Amino acid sequence: MAAQSQARAVDPDKLNALLGRAVQDMGAALHSALILIGDKLGLYRSMGDGVPVTPAELAKRTGTTERYVREWLNANAAGGYVDYHPETGTYSMNPEQALAFSLDDTPVHLPGFYHMVASIMKDEDKLCETFRTGKGFGWHEHEKGLFEGCERFFRPNYLANLTTSWIPSLEGVEQKLERGALVADVGCGHGASTILMAKKYPKSHFFGFDYHDKSIETAKKKAEAEGVSDRVTFTVAPAKEFPGNGYDLVAFFDCLHDMGDPTGAAGHVRQALKPDGTWMIVEPFASDDLLSNLNPVGRIYYSASTVVCVPASLSQEVALGLGAQAGEQKIREVVTAGGFTRFRRASETPFNMVFEARP
Repeated sequence: MAAQSQARAVDPDKLNALLGRAVQDMGAALHSALILIGDKLGLYRSMGDGVPVTPAELAKRTGTTERYVREWLNANAAGGYVDYHPETGTYSMNPEQALAFSLDDTPVHLPGFYHMVASIMKDEDKLCETFRTGKGFGWHEHEKGLFEGCERFFRPNYLANLTTSWIPSLEGVEQKLERGALVADVGCGHGASTILMAKKYPKSHFFGFDYHDKSIETAKKKAEAEGVSDRVTFTVAPAKEFPGNGYDLVAFFDCLHDMGDPTGAAGHVRQALKPDGTWMIVEPFASDDLLSNLNPVGRIYYSASTVVCVPASLSQEVALGLGAQAGEQKIREVVTAGGFTRFRRASETPFNMVFEARP
């Protein structure tokens, strides 16, 4: 095989272009650990005001060591995540950098993603074994950083879109929520989406369901802290067995493709809805053909799908393994097989598709 590879002609320009991309990826991969460190130690937050600081000043402010902080700052300056001022030997964050890294409650908050990356890297040996055996790897089996990282990664998108464009795009749903409705948020995780809806629509009652008990424990604490526990109830339950019926709205946020039996889940949603109820399905943005997904967003989603989404599905009954880039047609097939007769794409962003399904 090595001899065959050597016999093939190599285009120097293509090779240099490939190596250039690889160098960028190497820097990004190593820097991901520094983003995680900066987030955990409060280094970014301490620079969020934009006031230039020396490494010593930042170290004192955060209770860390100057020599490490100086190297951390230089790496961030090389990546364009902080600005370096050579005339004073100081570093600062411009408003755009601060918005993305220093502030927690913004639509473009990025550090949460790196908690997911760290968790996946810790699970690398176990994930290699799934490739060898073909067995699944359940969501609950991942290192715990995945759960916090997932919420912090998805929450900014929900914050920017959920109550401002996604729900208003559904036929008559926002009006029901404003008057007072029953809502099930299935696969709610730490409850970010549930709590956001509860804060926006105080006359409605929300039920968050997830099979992962540790996530439900966290969701309950967050609801209490946000002051919405009077209208939010979190319960441990899988998608095919969540309790209750007569829901005006059932929502699945970025989780249908993770399920082993999404068609079975669709059938259960159909039974739980009122006759005029709505199922809102938020899925990662994807085209129906592979070639159209070979882009930077698709790269993120296919990678996450390989190590999180497909293993999660394969660990469950049926094990359909839709994956995070299933596309609209496959989602439509699942939904209609579950008994829904109306299905449409109601909204979209560069990262998500929002579907509306009705009985």
